[in-house]
Amino acid sequence: MQLRKRPRHLRSNEVIRSMVRENHIMLTDLIYPMFVCYGEKKKIPIPSMPGIFQYSLDEFLLALQEVVTLKIPAILLFGIPEYKDDIGSGAYDECGIVQEAVRLAKKHYPNLYLITDVCLCEYTDHGHCGLVKSGQILNDESVELLARTAVSQARAGADMVAPSDMMDGRVLAIREALDAEGLAHIPIMSYSAKYASGFYGPFREAAGSAPQFGDRRTYQMDPPNSDEAIRETELDVEEGADIIIVKPALAYGDIIYQTKQKFRLPVAAYNVSGEYAMIKAASANGWIDEQRIIMEALVGMKRAGADLLITYHALEVARWLNKPGGGGA
Repeated sequence: MQLRKRPRHLRSNEVIRSMVRENHIMLTDLIYPMFVCYGEKKKIPIPSMPGIFQYSLDEFLLALQEVVTLKIPAILLFGIPEYKDDIGSGAYDECGIVQEAVRLAKKHYPNLYLITDVCLCEYTDHGHCGLVKSGQILNDESVELLARTAVSQARAGADMVAPSDMMDGRVLAIREALDAEGLAHIPIMSYSAKYASGFYGPFREAAGSAPQFGDRRTYQMDPPNSDEAIRETELDVEEGADIIIVKPALAYGDIIYQTKQKFRLPVAAYNVSGEYAMIKAASANGWIDEQRIIMEALVGMKRAGADLLITYHALEVARWLNKPGGGGA
């Protein structure tokens, strides 16, 4: 048998496999989500997310030491306020928990890139991402507060803001508000294709943001839809989004691919809490090789077209990559 084409030639050992590998996980891909709360000496574990914590500011500063040592370039900050109200005032309080965390991080780690989540759900007593009247989530009134939140975070020192609320027109409102305040240099990473997914359960425990009534399907996207994701993303791009987020990631590789192909902007895949929790649970039961599965899942997101990976696995991935010979997986 005379075979001229033998694909196995390039699989014969790890040296040649690594030389021809098409997609890699690099340290520069990683964005690590973190949760900050009020108090002192608090490092509160999230039961459904082993290894993830709510940090008081003193503990947050200690946790950042490892982030920086591992050369993770960026974090995405979520805040747990002292109190909640029906207008989410803690989100845009100049002395709010995220604002204080940003100031502290910038003082001690000025080169760490700080991205702040812009939403009201962690701060409202009803748990929705916008203002509520007679059971309806108000769009335009909510957008005003979201823009105010973004400005307050940028004033505190955030390098980038990331609106996650899915209200119509919020990217334009935030862009205009930042520009008007002399903050035109602040980029926007928009949750452009954020689905009303079942994968968010552990996050809602971590952030205390579960809706007290109804759900978020009137503003987050319907999971069966893909054309809608393109329309949503196109609006955000027209309004000034610099980076696109697709959330969740594992079940939405087609959306990552389509948005990257159409818009040619940087795309961030959000490897969400439920995806993290499933891997951790399976690993704890001895059902999977955890490191292999994590890296396979993340490289699948890169293969789909993601440029950046927002992942709760960032610390462990960085440890693996920093080992001698770790390189890029």
